[in-house]
Amino acid sequence: MKMTSHPKHKESKEFIYPSSTSSAETEEESSRHEKLVAPGHTGATNITSRYKNIISKSTLKSSGHPVVYQLRPKKEEFETLTRMTVGEKNLNRTNKTILLVGETGAGKSTLINALFNYTMGVKWEDGVWFQIVEEKRAPIENQTDSLTSDVIVYEIFDFEDRILPYSLTIIDTPGFGSTRETKHDDIISQRLRDLFQSEEGVYEVHAVGLVMIAAGNRLSDRLRYIFDSVMSLFGINMEKIIVALITHSDGKTPENALKALEAANIKCAKNEKNEPVHFLFDNQQNTERTEENESVLEAAWRVSERGMGQFTNFLKRSESQKLKKTAEVLNERIRLKACIQNLTERVELAEGKQTEIRQIQDALKKHEEEMKNNEKFTVEVDEVFNGKQPIDGGMWGLFFYQGAVCCKVCEENCHYPGCTKAWYPEHCQVIKDGHCSVCTGKCPPADHVKEKWIYVSKTRRVEKTVEEMKEKFEKNKSECENKSSLLEHLAEEMNQLRAEKKQFLDESYQHVIKLEQIALKADSASTIVHLEFLIEKMKEEGDREKVQKLEEMRSRVDERTRAALQDMFGKLFKK
Repeated sequence: MKMTSHPKHKESKEFIYPSSTSSAETEEESSRHEKLVAPGHTGATNITSRYKNIISKSTLKSSGHPVVYQLRPKKEEFETLTRMTVGEKNLNRTNKTILLVGETGAGKSTLINALFNYTMGVKWEDGVWFQIVEEKRAPIENQTDSLTSDVIVYEIFDFEDRILPYSLTIIDTPGFGSTRETKHDDIISQRLRDLFQSEEGVYEVHAVGLVMIAAGNRLSDRLRYIFDSVMSLFGINMEKIIVALITHSDGKTPENALKALEAANIKCAKNEKNEPVHFLFDNQQNTERTEENESVLEAAWRVSERGMGQFTNFLKRSESQKLKKTAEVLNERIRLKACIQNLTERVELAEGKQTEIRQIQDALKKHEEEMKNNEKFTVEVDEVFNGKQPIDGGMWGLFFYQGAVCCKVCEENCHYPGCTKAWYPEHCQVIKDGHCSVCTGKCPPADHVKEKWIYVSKTRRVEKTVEEMKEKFEKNKSECENKSSLLEHLAEEMNQLRAEKKQFLDESYQHVIKLEQIALKADSASTIVHLEFLIEKMKEEGDREKVQKLEEMRSRVDERTRAALQDMFGKLFKK
């Protein structure tokens, strides 16, 4: 196929890289590649002529058929963001942004490579394939080593009007549901939030591609969890641009995948048949071609080529959706999780104090006569208090410091584990409008610290005299001349603790309601564990209206999903 040259995008200016390669070296490298090209396709001269500049900035990976090259794009790292750029951005040209999410092993990397080759105009007849995604390195044992590259942004410029009338930005996320525990999925959410809020990040997208394999996609518990995790990331405005990108397809209707999406009640764009909008791709573009398999591989290529055409047409029509609402959803989930964690600790502390008060009340009633005759009479009680406990702060390089954000005034843990990018309390996501959204006093950032310790509720057995009890529980000592006055003040203290507990519960409830208003999926895997806790505590308070609302949200989560989550989040359920 003859490619038309456009005056604004001359071949010699298609790629701009920081490079010291001379023209002589480029010619020598192209000549070397010509000799390695396998016979049977368009020919070495056509390939090296058409893709001369990109070949000179690539590494030859395979000299078979097709010839495979690994690109060396410009790589930049901004804190937690990694950006890989091909070409030079033109602010006067349209750019479309795609966010890819999905299951581990679904084929996102191959899909990104296919998008790049399609944008360049690579054809089957060319017998060449380019890889923009770096080949996987050996597995990283220490998960923290991979955090800076969890989300990668690929930018593809300088090809506008070859095939597409726009340039592409592709956001690649790690696969959900990996073997690295569910906390890895929390890290993905954290990295996306960083991307959406960073000055060097992304502020809008034109399509969210849910990447899934065509065959064998019955709705297992694991797949339910993955769908749930993905959908819980987004704001309600994203539904119209969420599409299914079906990989490893033979070109037939992907009935299993579509049934799985329907059964999971995925909110996404729908076609005229009221089916999820979906596009089909094969993943064999760089498979070695032989006489025996060439016709099969060509048919597979055509499946992807057709899918690419349909998907890029969807992109052309798609209106951009701002990520502000999605970032707000991610932040609200952090605050809800922190609020629930803080709530459990406050309830535990309050219940400990209530036990202490009851012990004192019982002792006062039981030993009334002895107290009248003995001013130094003592009782033994279990005194509850907040003490500090060292933690692993999790300091990772220059950009990551987990630690814990704690309020020194309230003596409470506000966010633990903390935001990895927030080196100081004022940068933590639980700080909103100049105040903490979690601690009892809603204190300003100045009252908080981020350190390698947390507050923990502790109990110690102590002896208390009547006078000491009066000093602790009574504000006006002149009113504390007899036992009945002390009992009254203890009762007041108990009522105050009950009122505080109710306030804590109401705060957490409001976070849940806020999520329902802004999130594409509020009743998600990450929320249901909090719903269970709140329902239990609200029942104790007898708040029927709130219990009913929470139970309605819980009922929308499939029973099998809840069973799977029970195992995944067992520790929090036990709390």
